[in-house]
Amino acid sequence: MIWPHGILLYGIVWLIYVLGAGLMNGMLTSEFFRKTQLEADQIAARQIQQTLQPGKLDELPGYQLETFYKPFREVGGDYFDVIELAGKRTLFAVADVSGKGMPAALLAANIQALVRSSANFEADPVQLARQINRHLSRYTPSDRFATAVFLVLSRDSGELTYVNAGHNAPIVVGSGPPIELEATGLPLGLFPEAAYEARTALLSPGGALLVFTDGLTDSISGENAEKRLRDTMAGSSGRTMSMLKSLIDREFNEDDVTIFSIAS
Repeated sequence: MIWPHGILLYGIVWLIYVLGAGLMNGMLTSEFFRKTQLEADQIAARQIQQTLQPGKLDELPGYQLETFYKPFREVGGDYFDVIELAGKRTLFAVADVSGKGMPAALLAANIQALVRSSANFEADPVQLARQINRHLSRYTPSDRFATAVFLVLSRDSGELTYVNAGHNAPIVVGSGPPIELEATGLPLGLFPEAAYEARTALLSPGGALLVFTDGLTDSISGENAEKRLRDTMAGSSGRTMSMLKSLIDREFNEDDVTIFSIAS
């Protein structure tokens, strides 16, 4: 039997349609499962990152600690930590990895592991910065680096010994003018033999220390974000964190935000 050309053509078109629809459905199903798995992985990564953040922040005798952490994506490249040391001392570490998302989060987790493994036997901020800098310079891509601050607080005296590796200057407020803890070395991971210098400051009774990442200052509208931070710290009257968070403008927020305050 010879099919009329119209019927034959219709059959061919129908077959192509069926095959194409099946292929398209398969592609859509595969894409759906891929996106679902990706979203599940991102949620799991965020949960893991949250568990790595320090706990028991309210158990530092004589001091009040407050933190705020908001990643720009599911996971972020900001890192902060609180580690108890011998002799009534506490190490505070804050770092901001270049970039965003999963690559930055992986490097932040690497820095966290290095800090925690080294702090048990090396409480000197200079040696800590040197060791992490050499590691990052050797084992990370050349376009990846991190700014960081390592501070050791002697709780009895209020003395702060710190290294600032190219990070935004932490702010100390007290009875006098605010003091900024300026950079004492380059960001971590740029040059393996970079030099770092330790300096000291005093967290006097009634004073406060603010450490933050540039996601905070970049999210503050208007000019001179650092001045607004200093003014807010000086006039917070026990509402430091809530007032600092109120400065964040969602319209300008395009990065991870970390805020860390210590009040004496």
